[in-house]
Amino acid sequence: MTLLHDTFRHLDTTRLPTPCFVVDAALLERNLQLLHHVQQESGAKVLLALKGFAMYHYAPLIARYLSGVCASGLHEAKLGRDYFGGKVHTFSAAYPAADMAEVLALSDHVIFNSFSQWQRYREQALAAAKHKPLHFGLRINPQQSEGAVEIYDPSAPGSRLGIVRDAFRPELLDGISGLHFHNLCEQDVPPLQRTLAAVERQFGEFLPQMQWVNFGGGHHITREDYQVDELITLIRAFRQRWGVEVILEPGEAIAINTGVYVTEVLDVTKNGIDIAIIDGSCSAHLPDVLEMPYRPDVLGGAAPHDKAHTYRIGGLTCLAGDVIGDYSFDHPLTVGERLMFMDMSHYTMVKTNTFNGVKLPAIVAWDSRDDSLTTVRSFGYDDFKTRLS
Repeated sequence: MTLLHDTFRHLDTTRLPTPCFVVDAALLERNLQLLHHVQQESGAKVLLALKGFAMYHYAPLIARYLSGVCASGLHEAKLGRDYFGGKVHTFSAAYPAADMAEVLALSDHVIFNSFSQWQRYREQALAAAKHKPLHFGLRINPQQSEGAVEIYDPSAPGSRLGIVRDAFRPELLDGISGLHFHNLCEQDVPPLQRTLAAVERQFGEFLPQMQWVNFGGGHHITREDYQVDELITLIRAFRQRWGVEVILEPGEAIAINTGVYVTEVLDVTKNGIDIAIIDGSCSAHLPDVLEMPYRPDVLGGAAPHDKAHTYRIGGLTCLAGDVIGDYSFDHPLTVGERLMFMDMSHYTMVKTNTFNGVKLPAIVAWDSRDDSLTTVRSFGYDDFKTRLS
């Protein structure tokens, strides 16, 4: 049994609204302490990637351990500046002109995806930098595919993310102080080593004129078997070799194994297989399960037919494929029973939607150390209505 399972089996789900996300402060702090250790020992700055976890209720806790946040555009940059403290580093595949002034005002680093974007905003950016410390970078694409799933592979052929070496224009680097790459997805040190080798091989001639290099996200640093010491050694060596500051932007690693998704069985039917319909939705609440795809663990459940009673668990929307997966249990599922899906803090709350008018999951903060529990946010009709017109 994992620490996540062992921790959450003590949570009384009858105290919860459903559906809901529950994040444990104790497990979150455990991850943050490890990431802080990486900062201290490697000399790198670690930022929270808001695209993966943006529960600002925990912003004060996160700010105690990390150096700031990275944002994917104006709204995340504003959230980072308003709540999280520390640095705000912003990257977008392209910036709308209407957003640029505010992005520059909110950010400490602004990273551009192309030389055309840099040329378009260069004068405006440099003018803003006269009034505050502000640094500019370019995202590079080392064309080193490491992702197992193509939609999560920024180096896939034809990727729109980052500048490939053939398109790199060193004559336009005036005003640029750093390079950024993001090449990994839920991966450990060996893929990072191969990516760094590709970066140095293709872009090494430009590194001596840089002040910082951003290694992006996708580093599974807080996973139990991650090679933390090897990462620290790798960062130290890179910093010494090139004389630059190193930045990491994990999202999933901040919140991995810290929370769950809790839902209630509304009905049990049968169509060749027993089916349990829940008060939640895979497509509306857990879209990554369908996009990746993957099958999340459920507390007390097992693979189909491993236990006595097997069910297909699906949501209440009209989408035929709104199915989380097939699971087996020691006992028959009953209407009103609560189900707890594991490891559901990252890339969940940030991706929910209101398809079919389905109610958004409540957000609950729990601390397993003292069993204190707070419903931070509940959602209703107005949250659905105000997204429309």
